[in-house]
Amino acid sequence: MDQILYDYELNPTTWVYVSSLMTIAIFFRFNRLFSIRNFDLLVLLAMAPGPLLVARGAGYERIGYAWLFAIGGVWLVRLLADPAMVRRPLLEPNLSAGGLTFMDCSLFLFLMMGVLAGDVTTDDLDGARRADGILERKEAPPQPVVETHRPGYPLLHLLASVPSRALVRPPTPAMEKEAELARHVMTAKTMAILSHLAVVLGIVTIGLRHFGNLRTGIAAAGLYLLTPYSAQMVGRVDHALPAALLVWAVAAYRRPMIAGILLGVAAGTIFYPVFLLPLWLSFYWQRGRLRFVAGVVLSIAVLVASLTLTSSDMASFNAQLRQMVGWPGTWTNSIIGFWAYTESAYRITATTVFVVLSLSFALWPAQKNLGTLISCSAVVMLGAQFWNPQDGGLYIAWYLPLLILTIFRPNLEDRVAIAVLSDHWLYRRRPQLRTAA
Repeated sequence: MDQILYDYELNPTTWVYVSSLMTIAIFFRFNRLFSIRNFDLLVLLAMAPGPLLVARGAGYERIGYAWLFAIGGVWLVRLLADPAMVRRPLLEPNLSAGGLTFMDCSLFLFLMMGVLAGDVTTDDLDGARRADGILERKEAPPQPVVETHRPGYPLLHLLASVPSRALVRPPTPAMEKEAELARHVMTAKTMAILSHLAVVLGIVTIGLRHFGNLRTGIAAAGLYLLTPYSAQMVGRVDHALPAALLVWAVAAYRRPMIAGILLGVAAGTIFYPVFLLPLWLSFYWQRGRLRFVAGVVLSIAVLVASLTLTSSDMASFNAQLRQMVGWPGTWTNSIIGFWAYTESAYRITATTVFVVLSLSFALWPAQKNLGTLISCSAVVMLGAQFWNPQDGGLYIAWYLPLLILTIFRPNLEDRVAIAVLSDHWLYRRRPQLRTAA
């Protein structure tokens, strides 16, 4: 690949300037300067210095994490206020549908070339290594790998691990180690590309099927690809994979069982989506709650069963099961990021507020529609950044697609479960959309 993409480098700092100018040119409403859309775009662009400062190191990490927490606080207020913004005028981008499609395809190829030409981190290889462990029935690695990348993470890597094992074979037994590393690198890069592709296609699908506007979906996908953060963390599977699962859970919201399966797998991958369950269960309470719960239980059961493939005895299985549910790793992991520079007592306060906020979504808003489902899901995944011990604040991809969908969404007050869901377990036909009493 180096011979084809000779000296190809996606410089994050340069991309901040280029993408910021493109974002303003394409999405900024120059005829309505004081609009919510323009405010959202400016705050979105203001996030860019945070990851750059963290990546620079040399004492700048603390400033970078503090910057991300400050911008995250602004977004938290904005997202909590979103359900009250019932007037949603259609503010189309300053580019035709054909131009947006060309831009999206070009940006995706540009970013994915960066994945192919770039290096992979040790964390990126963890999923591939553990996927091989599942195939070969090897014991799971010790902490903290299992605590940060739970069973769903290596299980999904099987999608890319199985083909890579067939494509990369050692020419001689002596080169087995080199071939194994090359196979893991291929698996990690393939998963990164597939995850971003799933996010883009999911956003476009939501725009077409649930927003009723294909151009809006294409524009939202383009903004996701343009974001400076997307270019900087483009190869990080642990950032993009959970985002893909959450986006497609929203895309499948009319099929509660599928949405429950996707949320269950997401929770079994990074743990934090488990706090979405009160919100989503409340959304399906009038219709679809049993199907949703069945989907979540089914996915969790499959993930728990997969632990037997990497457990040598019952003690190992119990240890992995505790790590899967976030105990005790959520608190005993070595803390990296903002909380490494701050008193742990403040983190306890942040965690308490987060848990109360997540549970409160079971009651508020009283009448939940697709719009509140998207914005409040973004709130929960954003709120998880405020107490995440591993680079808290840096996992922007966990809520970025949901945030962008919130920015572009129309008025969705009529998209409530009782109006859009069939009353059958098997999805027979698309019900006619009607406003619930």
